[in-house]
Amino acid sequence: METTKNTQKMEKKSKNPMQTVSLEKITLNCGAGTEAKKLERSIKLLTMLGEGTVKTTLSKSRIPAFGIRINQEIGCKITLRGQKAMALLKRLLEGVGNKLSKKQMSDGYFGFGIREYIEIPGVTYQREIGVLGLDICVTLKKAGKRVANRKIKKGRIGNGQKITKEETIKFVEENFKTLIE
Repeated sequence: METTKNTQKMEKKSKNPMQTVSLEKITLNCGAGTEAKKLERSIKLLTMLGEGTVKTTLSKSRIPAFGIRINQEIGCKITLRGQKAMALLKRLLEGVGNKLSKKQMSDGYFGFGIREYIEIPGVTYQREIGVLGLDICVTLKKAGKRVANRKIKKGRIGNGQKITKEETIKFVEENFKTLIE
């Protein structure tokens, strides 16, 4: 008797539109180190994949062993949202065989890497780019997240609005038909 009441409560909870998990953004990242030519190739790759504005990332500390100075351009990234992000994420997950590890999942986001961009379906080898890999970070959200992020009248969101690791895994398995091992 109690178990049926608990399952009914869970069904009502899952039907709540404030509890539905959705894709906020995906971030594609390419590291280049101190090589200027590799940075140019990385920018071309991300422009080809993301069709948007690519931002360069700067170093925050000095590492003499690697020849890195403060505020030196060492990589690039691009952020995609909406339908473009969903379509590209499906292709990127196909590039890794629709398999991810539980270690790659976290509370509200997950990440994975692609060793060579030619593993992505529909992408052909470009001679001027060469062979490069990239990292992908996917951020998820629930409705009401803006309350914690806005500048004016910033508020706190409750634990019910925070995304757990299990909800992240469920979202990926249902929407992208990906196997989580």
